[in-house]
Amino acid sequence: MSGKIKLVFIIIVGALLVIYYIGLPLYASRMDAKMNRATVPAPYQVSVAAQTLHDSLIVADLHADFLLWNRNFLKKNDYGLVDLPRMQEGNLSLQAFTIVSKVPKGINIHKNTGDTDQITLLTLAQHWPFKSLSSLKERALFQSRKLHDFAEKSNGKFVIIKTKGELANFMSARAKREKLSAGFLGIEGAQILEGNIANVKVMYDAGFRMMAATHFFDTKLGGSAHGVSLGGLTNFGRQVFQEMQQRGMLIDIAHASPALIDDILAFATTPVVSSHTGVRGVCDNQRNLSDDHIKGIAATGGVIGIGFWDVAVCDFSAEAIVKAIKYTAELVGVDHVCLGSDFDGAIESPFDASGMALITEELIKQGFSEKDIRKIMGENTVRVLSQVLPD
Repeated sequence: MSGKIKLVFIIIVGALLVIYYIGLPLYASRMDAKMNRATVPAPYQVSVAAQTLHDSLIVADLHADFLLWNRNFLKKNDYGLVDLPRMQEGNLSLQAFTIVSKVPKGINIHKNTGDTDQITLLTLAQHWPFKSLSSLKERALFQSRKLHDFAEKSNGKFVIIKTKGELANFMSARAKREKLSAGFLGIEGAQILEGNIANVKVMYDAGFRMMAATHFFDTKLGGSAHGVSLGGLTNFGRQVFQEMQQRGMLIDIAHASPALIDDILAFATTPVVSSHTGVRGVCDNQRNLSDDHIKGIAATGGVIGIGFWDVAVCDFSAEAIVKAIKYTAELVGVDHVCLGSDFDGAIESPFDASGMALITEELIKQGFSEKDIRKIMGENTVRVLSQVLPD
């Protein structure tokens, strides 16, 4: 190799290394900041009465996609929507960390296929393990390891809930006013099973305690609300959900087609949840739940997690969130509605995790009693977890 060719080769290799180690991570962080933002930045102010009540609550949220991004959970970040310091500022006591494994290009709420994927480039840009480039199962397992690593490094400030006993211990610590936050793991779309029923146990062993059949495209379990088939529950789906119920994992119907929701509600013997959604009665679109499906979820003893983004509630405000909460509570009772923010799910939210007291204040304004506020803000979610989680 001549000296000139060797020099060109070194320059090319050097440029590629700069792109991989500097350029791609910078691209990923900019995408994170652009796609996950609050329409109104912190700090947030509420009345003294609202803040006093809020500080005494257990606040639980059923959906956040933080683990998709390469942010330090233990550090207060100046972009994105949730991390441990902002959870503690907002008294967000218990957060479901739901993993995303695959997202089609050009996603919409009407019709998508699983033929393309935007997450592959993100995994490369964020230096995830190379085996996660081609395996959706490995993407899920890597995100689980991330949360466990944060818990280990939190000096006892953050714990991961996997059993009824761990949930009871957490609630006892919170009752003693210990500054402790918790999370549990969920899965957005059962494509991570890669068509293998044995992977239900793999996910359970990795700490996952909630799973949805679909995300933005159809899976081997059934049809997505945003997919092509709009089909119902498959035989494989029945096998998966049967094993989930036996193991103590929540069935999440978020993003499921109407036919799939019908089949799951007819099949389930444990409380069913919709981890993050809107309701068609106040925001009518294909993403949101019909009155019949709200009633069906309530009939299982489950809960409906009201989302914070515009497609869910048709606005960017605590008032819009509480409007959907109120509609749901009036339809099926206050015991069956909770919070499902979709923080860090490539959404705009009216506030970040430090602003959860804004919902408490709006619930007070809308005439909810303290007892009902406690249920909506967290106790309903805790109740369902205490019923479904394994011993």
